[in-house]
Amino acid sequence: MQKELLAVKNLIVKIDDKNILNGITLQINAGEIHALMGPNGSGKSTLAQVIAGNPGYLIDGGEVVFNGKNIVDLLPNERAKLGIFLSFQYPLEIPGVNVASFLRMIHNKRFEENISPIKFRALLEEKMTLINTKDEFSDRYLNEGFSGGEKKRMEILQMLVLEPKLVILDEVDSGLDIDALKSVANGVNRLCRKNPETAFMIITHHARILEHIKPNFIHIMQSGRIVKSGGLEVAQKLELEGYKEFNEELEKTN
Repeated sequence: MQKELLAVKNLIVKIDDKNILNGITLQINAGEIHALMGPNGSGKSTLAQVIAGNPGYLIDGGEVVFNGKNIVDLLPNERAKLGIFLSFQYPLEIPGVNVASFLRMIHNKRFEENISPIKFRALLEEKMTLINTKDEFSDRYLNEGFSGGEKKRMEILQMLVLEPKLVILDEVDSGLDIDALKSVANGVNRLCRKNPETAFMIITHHARILEHIKPNFIHIMQSGRIVKSGGLEVAQKLELEGYKEFNEELEKTN
């Protein structure tokens, strides 16, 4: 029997008295890959931010249970320490902090270690090889002057270093060329092989990334609800017919 890792139960979320999520229910078991698709404004990124603990959203009902514990009152850093990782759509530039120092710091926090710089450098070089990233990348300042593809590689590199239990990738494929997309997918697939209990929620607009990362389930969101769940056939229908074909499913939930 598969172990339940994340259970979102009838989640209602507001911003400025406006409902953004309207009763989301979603279960992700250890080792599963879930893709979340939907048009702009459907609530995909809001769901990701709420799971990660962004305090800018008001939870007006429901639960977020991770590893058997309701985490709605936990701070983002507490959730990260439990093993929840969220990639950013628009990562911040941090001049003066190099990549290697930053990654060593978060690694030590995550695993409550004090790994030496020399030992960590060997670990980091191994991870960078997996996503086709050159050694000098680790000496650059965090995201400063990075291209869009380099920023996405940086997010995947953090993921590989932290080895989280739940990975949420929010439009990590946006704006990537095919080589960068394959590097991102290689990082995800590598973590799947190394840690088969790790679960993924991949938020995307397009099915292209799903050619390289095979999901167990695909969910379509509209108007703050999950209106359809299934396998790859859901993405295939979406590619052929667009989101308007799911309007009937949305009407059934109203």
